[in-house]
Amino acid sequence: MINAVLVFNNSGQPRLTKFYTQLETSVQQRLISEIFTLVANRPNSSCNFLPLPPLLANSSKSTTPGAQHNDTPSLVTYRHYATLYFIVISTSTESPLALLDFIQVFVEALDRLFENVCELDLIFNFETLHATLGEMIVGGVVVETGLDKVVEGVRSQGKVAKRPVNESKGGLTLSGFGRGEVPWAGR
Repeated sequence: MINAVLVFNNSGQPRLTKFYTQLETSVQQRLISEIFTLVANRPNSSCNFLPLPPLLANSSKSTTPGAQHNDTPSLVTYRHYATLYFIVISTSTESPLALLDFIQVFVEALDRLFENVCELDLIFNFETLHATLGEMIVGGVVVETGLDKVVEGVRSQGKVAKRPVNESKGGLTLSGFGRGEVPWAGR
């Protein structure tokens, strides 16, 4: 099971925080800063898997002694693309290689939706970011990793916005906004 999906920029500012398990807000905030510190300080030659920081491991312990659960978070999987870190916190039942593939498909879907995605696309079009993640994960379980199906699902929701380009007419038009079409006709 996936417990959380996080996206940070190189400065440690969260661009996406989606938790699929219940945690107190203070624990979430400490966890976010701790995970970014761990990931950002790793050399590029290191593998993309880390054991879970003690903060979350301690907060998710079972209250019944002796009970072994496979749903306790135990692994941090991440990929670094340009200025963004994509991080997945998961249980031991998830395959780390499958999670790397999930991250790759997530990034490729965003790249197709935004046509050369950048950090500003994620900031100003967070609805598309969440819609893309929602097409891929439901309740902490990966339900779709087919790139074409994910992109088609998000586009059918009408959540994709194009970046305006100051080329021909020099202005933004909102023709078709609200009918599932692209809000900006600049591209």
